[in-house]
Order: sequence, then structure tokens, then C-alpha cells
Amino acid sequence: MNSSKLGVIGFLLAGVVGFVSSGLFVVNEWEMALKLRLGEIIDANYEPGLHWRWPIINDVEKFDGRIQTLDSTPERFLTVEKKDVIVDSFAKWRISDVAQYFRSTGGNPTKTGRLLSERINTSLRNEFGKRTIQEVVSGERTEIMQLLSKDADEKASELGVEILDVRVKRIDLPPEVSDSVYDRMRAERERVARDLRAQGAEAAERISADADRQSTVILADAFKESEELRGQGDAKAAEIYAQAYNQNREFYAFYRSLNAYKKVFAQGGDMMVLEPDSEFFQYFRGQQGE
Repeated sequence: MNSSKLGVIGFLLAGVVGFVSSGLFVVNEWEMALKLRLGEIIDANYEPGLHWRWPIINDVEKFDGRIQTLDSTPERFLTVEKKDVIVDSFAKWRISDVAQYFRSTGGNPTKTGRLLSERINTSLRNEFGKRTIQEVVSGERTEIMQLLSKDADEKASELGVEILDVRVKRIDLPPEVSDSVYDRMRAERERVARDLRAQGAEAAERISADADRQSTVILADAFKESEELRGQGDAKAAEIYAQAYNQNREFYAFYRSLNAYKKVFAQGGDMMVLEPDSEFFQYFRGQQGE
């Protein structure tokens, strides 16, 4: 076999290998694939592994079959009270029907995000429009999330997409509403503070009045008891004086006169004006008081 024939055979083998290799494609575990013929879907059920397509005639489109996150921009919604709230949410989704997904979105991630956001926002608007601000913020949060996920999933099924979960990250009031709410809250807190201060002042007055009353009662009782003790003491002293006087009247009178002299002359004065026959000096006039 000459070299020219070998060259032709090698060229043909290379062409065959190139043709075969260009017709083979791999579907990974996390991927979903479509086979197209001149833009028309002819097969969409591919398991992970190695597959065949006719080069030039067939095209293969692959999509990520894992769970995706759609982080929406914050949107305004009205509550049943006709109050605006700004809701920041996100959703978890994945492709459920790859053929329907391709027909609906063309496999374009931007278009998919826009279509899903429209459906999720519609569900949010419907659910928030049935509830008050209190209910959407803290009252029925879990129930709302479950209803949102179910409703949004039903709406997204026409896109070949399954919505697994919808969550609200944050609920804010618009700035103009927040200011009025904060002013109202501040006024309410100030009113409560005034009520508490008034109650405290009333309690303080009541406690003070009760303390004054108790003080007056205690002082009165103490004065009464002191007067009774003083009266008993005076009576006892008078009784002792009377007993002492009755035992020796003359000595008792002399003893009292000595005490009187001691008190008078202890003052340090050097002059005293008295009548000579005054009883004060009766024990100075003589042995018999003359």
C-alpha cells in the first residue's frame, strides 16, 4: 500500500473520529438537556451520562437543574388598611419541565428572573392586600409564607419551573409613613410616661400623707405615755416626800432649808434682801428658831 492510500485512509479515519466526537455530548448529574432539530425540540428526557446527536442537524441545550435563588428587588404593596409597605423577598426555584421551560423563557436566565418576579409579586400583593400591617409583620408570618409558596408555585408551573419556597427578608414602611408612625409611637410613649409619672406622684403623696399621719399618731402616743409616766413619777415622788415628812417633820423641814440655802448661795451673789424675821433664815436665829 503506497503512501497516498495511507494518507487517504488516515484522512478518512480522522474525519470519522471528528464526526463521531462532534456528535457525542455529556449530561452531568446537575444538568438537564434538550435535543433540538432545526430549533424544534425532539428529545428532553436525558439521564446523566454520554449521549449522541447528529452534528449540524441537532443542537443540544443544557440547563442547571439544581435549586436556584431569585433575590428580588424590594417592592411596594398595599395592606388591607391601604398602608404602603416595602417588602424585600427571595425565592428558591428549580426547573421541573425542561421542555416547557425552554419554550416559555428560551432558556434565558434574565427573562426567567423577570417572569418569576412578576408571578411572585402578584402572590405577595394578593396576600398582603388581605392583611393588616400587624398581621404581615408578626401575626401570621408562617402562614403567609406557606400560602405564598403554594400560590407562586401554581403560577410558575406554566413556565416549567417549580417554586420550592418564598421568604420575606424584611418589611419596611416608606419614609413618609415611618415618620408619622414614629411620631405617633413617640406621642404614645410620652402619654404613657406622663400617666406613670402622675401615678408615681399620687403614690408618693399617699405615702407621704400616711407617713405624716403615722408620725403624728406616734408622737401623740409618745407624749401621752410620757405624761402618764411623768404623772406617775410625780405621784411617787410626792408619796415619798409625804412618807419622809411624816417620819420626822422637823428634820425634813431642816433638810429642805439646807437644800434651799445651797441653791441660793451657789449662784455666787453677795447681796440678798430679806426681812429679818423671814422664815427663810429661821434656823439661823437660834436653837429654837427665835
